[in-house]
Amino acid sequence: MEFLKKLEVWFVVGSQHLYGEEALEQVKNNAEQIVSHLNAQHPFLQIKLQPLATTPEEILSICQRANHEDHCVGVMAWLHTFSPAKMWIAGLSILNKPLLQFHTQFNQFIPWNDIDMDYMNLHQTAHGDREFGFLVSRLRKPRTIVVGHWQSAAVLKKINRWQRVTAAIYDQKHLKIARFGDNMREVAVTEGDKVEAQIKFGYSVNGYGVYQLVEKINAVSDEAAAALVKQYEQEYQLVERLQENGEKRTALFDAAKIELGLRAFLEQGGFKAFTDTFENLNGMKQLPGLAVQRLMADGYGFGGEGDWKTAALVRAVKVMGYGLPKGSSFMEDYTYHLTEGNELVLGAHMLEVCPSIAQKQPILDIKPLGIGGKDDPARLIFTGKTGKAVNATIVDMGSHFRMVAAEIQAVEKPQDMPNLPVGHIFWQLQPNFDIGTQAWILAGGAHHSALSLDIDAEMLQMFAEYFEIEFIHINENTELSQLKNELRWNAAHYG
Repeated sequence: MEFLKKLEVWFVVGSQHLYGEEALEQVKNNAEQIVSHLNAQHPFLQIKLQPLATTPEEILSICQRANHEDHCVGVMAWLHTFSPAKMWIAGLSILNKPLLQFHTQFNQFIPWNDIDMDYMNLHQTAHGDREFGFLVSRLRKPRTIVVGHWQSAAVLKKINRWQRVTAAIYDQKHLKIARFGDNMREVAVTEGDKVEAQIKFGYSVNGYGVYQLVEKINAVSDEAAAALVKQYEQEYQLVERLQENGEKRTALFDAAKIELGLRAFLEQGGFKAFTDTFENLNGMKQLPGLAVQRLMADGYGFGGEGDWKTAALVRAVKVMGYGLPKGSSFMEDYTYHLTEGNELVLGAHMLEVCPSIAQKQPILDIKPLGIGGKDDPARLIFTGKTGKAVNATIVDMGSHFRMVAAEIQAVEKPQDMPNLPVGHIFWQLQPNFDIGTQAWILAGGAHHSALSLDIDAEMLQMFAEYFEIEFIHINENTELSQLKNELRWNAAHYG
């Protein structure tokens, strides 16, 4: 995630010349103090103060430069005084970066004994920002609104969350996804319009022959594979048959070569997300389970069976959650534990669950797969962490893209499962199993998803709103009758 270091958001302060130069100097000084304070709190991205915006020409110039500067990933707008909103029409109409409307004021408290009309004219966010807000709504422009005093820790947290989303939006616009093989045959939900996806999100999706990947794998030296195996020994608990002189030691070297070859292909091509399918891996000795798990842990997006939409979403979630402790992963609703009143979902995949969500040090093992017709693949086995989480998917509804995001509670596994050979996690649905399951199915949610214990549905909603895709939120307040109406209304809007 080195690219994050070069990104910044621009802080734009709106005012006008009605109040005189002395007032404008005060506005500038206040803005400098706010930006200096926010940057001193180590935000997710650096904040850069822009020249004071007091005329339509100045505002248009700032928005034009924001669009042009690749390292600017978003704009924070603050109305210190009253800034007539018609001045913002030209600039906001062309702005193509995420917008945050910062509803704050410089002084936290009213100076009871000293307040006069000079104070009132200077500190006008309360109604100046409503003028600005009307214009943004009139333009039907998506934006995030952060309300509160700029020194509040809660406000900084909200700004950081928005910044994480802006970074993911930036990344999607620059993202390249490699597909090894096509979608799993006869599967519907993993299909989609790749051209429309590039128009809507900005990322490109292209297919590559498995032989091109195999060439990279075969070019890996024994020495490089041995060095990576040493790294495996330091990071994971190796079962006896994979340890030195173990009966399956050679297979571990094969897995290491697959990882190094896959990394080389992705790095050389500038890819940050990828897919594969077990139906098309000719020339590979085993399915790339361990390799995919470790690449996801390093921030790559992945989708199984050619699911490029999920690969893009997993990458977005990885960017949003960068540096946070609990992790995120490609996921699949696999099977249920149907204790009445305490139903659980067992989430897993045949190999590819990211170890960033593991409770403890994963076990590195090799087991038969029973699918794909390859040698037994190496994989990391673990149980996922617990806590609040979100499980999300993007599907192509023909007329538009829809994101479905479900708030869930990841829980401890009810008991040990000594024969389950995959990384896995258990969760409870909201508001309950019956309604939560029906809601996901009614919304057309896929069986593949991106699960995160670091970000939440509100952040995903910011992401969806910027790209102007439909967003369905399943949570503790979900009612099926209301959801059905929402889906009908949305069909009219997007259809």
